[in-house]
Amino acid sequence: MTNFFDKKLGFGFLRLPLSDPNDDTSVNIEETCRMVDLFLERGFTYFDTAYNYHGHRSEEFLRLCLTSRHPRNSYSITTKLPCPALKRGKTPEEIFTHQLQKCGVEYFDLYLLHGLDGEDAVYAEEHGCFEFLKQLKKEGRAKLIGMSFHDTAEVLDGILTRHPEMDVVQIQLNYLDWDNEIIQSKACLEVCRKHGKPVIVMEPVKGGTLAKLPDKALSLLNGEKPAHRALRFAASQEGVVMVLSGMSTYAQVEENTGFMGSFVPLTQDETAVLTDVSKIIRDTVSIPCTACAYCTDACPKEIPIPRYFSLYNERKRDGWQVNTEGRYAELTKTFTKASECITCRTCEERCPQKLPIADFMKKVSAIFDM
Repeated sequence: MTNFFDKKLGFGFLRLPLSDPNDDTSVNIEETCRMVDLFLERGFTYFDTAYNYHGHRSEEFLRLCLTSRHPRNSYSITTKLPCPALKRGKTPEEIFTHQLQKCGVEYFDLYLLHGLDGEDAVYAEEHGCFEFLKQLKKEGRAKLIGMSFHDTAEVLDGILTRHPEMDVVQIQLNYLDWDNEIIQSKACLEVCRKHGKPVIVMEPVKGGTLAKLPDKALSLLNGEKPAHRALRFAASQEGVVMVLSGMSTYAQVEENTGFMGSFVPLTQDETAVLTDVSKIIRDTVSIPCTACAYCTDACPKEIPIPRYFSLYNERKRDGWQVNTEGRYAELTKTFTKASECITCRTCEERCPQKLPIADFMKKVSAIFDM
């Protein structure tokens, strides 16, 4: 394995700072440059992006903020090949070449098949995607190859059995999803260990859910910041070589690089208390959305699903103490209302959490579209 993983914190280009909170492409370039510079100054080098992040412009923002401003040997980049784009008629070579151009580089340090589940894995096999990645590695256009994965441990075991050429696997792993029957963080990690595959962790803070805990849960952490505990939990697992954080502010970069620069694994007692923390969270979070926004790309009505789910969770948790109704009304001046969901469930096919989004959208509408 290379030195890509010298430090276990990676900078995810999924939740960059925005100038307009209603426009995912309005990334604040100046602020992002400051964040990138600080990340590198503190000795961290790993950056993760993807074809579809930030309205399909994340790779472009990576070029503007990183690759056009820093020597190529000072960082490593991971990006991903999306099956949905292939299904729209593009070839893997066309997508890969475009990604090189957008990122402003001649090769990728890691190149992954993006968001595979059982169905997409079969599609990728039938359309030569695994062979394409093997060829990229042979040619040196990708130093390592692998996949990001969203399905059961059984499906993952099957893919890795058929494709031992995969160098790394990226999975969703956090203490809230550790024993979750759908996400199966623990079981998927065990499959990766069985096959000897290093693991990159995504969603260690579950889209921010584990950064803002109910007071009762917070009191169990003995003063440690909840995001710190979540990142340390992921980084403490055997076989994990990198933990991604989708940082949105300079302060988050400063904080995360500060404590991860001298990473200390969780003790047995620190780990044990997370069982009680998880129970408290599950009792207070109505919709376990991570705000990855994969669903919004698929929505024919362009409903801002994660934003509405966030307001719904706030409303359920805090009642009338927060003005969620007013903020919903403000959003509907720009976006389609929840009531206009046509229940096509296309979004559910893209959701890594396997949420019944259309059913939840009816609940959102019942509160906010009265």
